[in-house]
Amino acid sequence: MSGRTQGSREARTLAVDLHVHTDASYDCEMSVEAVLARAAAVGLDAVAITDHDSVGSLPRAFDIAHEYGVRVVPGVEVSTADGHLLALGVDDPPATGRPLSETARAVRESGGLAVVPHPFQTFRHGASRRAIRDVDAVEVYNAHTLTGFRNGQARRYARREGLPGTGGSDAHRPALVGQAYTAVSVAADGGVTTDAILDGVRAGRTVARGTRTTARQYLRKYALNARLKTASFL
Repeated sequence: MSGRTQGSREARTLAVDLHVHTDASYDCEMSVEAVLARAAAVGLDAVAITDHDSVGSLPRAFDIAHEYGVRVVPGVEVSTADGHLLALGVDDPPATGRPLSETARAVRESGGLAVVPHPFQTFRHGASRRAIRDVDAVEVYNAHTLTGFRNGQARRYARREGLPGTGGSDAHRPALVGQAYTAVSVAADGGVTTDAILDGVRAGRTVARGTRTTARQYLRKYALNARLKTASFL
């Protein structure tokens, strides 16, 4: 998926899935090894591990990422009072239950990147327009959708507000890693680093790409979620 573009300064385009879960999330059974193996197989340069309110998989991911040739971007999907928020480039999970704008400011003050995932999808804890404040980017392509209607809404919103758009698979199973991703333009001589990726997103040097899940994949995800949630209460 990587490539190069020519201009006044040579640049490299990285393929980064900015929204992936592992078994550190309550609704996922996918191992770090499975994530990295799939990311390498589909040609991703990097993957952001964004478990629900947890960074439990990050130490293992950092330890073994070199074996797969894939950069791991640290992150977490935070449960705010107004919906979910991706905190990228952070090593510790932000406090939960605070307003989204307050959480986003805290993420930014710590040097991280605040990205709103699956906005407007309230049944998936997506934030409303009113709640989206002080963020760095909006996820405009989330692979877990049947019609693409909400992705279209998110894309139009990001364009209207002048916010960078990102893509992420929201994968909970290996086959979905990389199904949506962000093409990020970085300096050709800078290497595949977390700082370069986050700086590229902040600057809006992004293109969201991907394909939607099939109806079968969509239903399997929510069947798995329901089973794991039920098991957690037993």
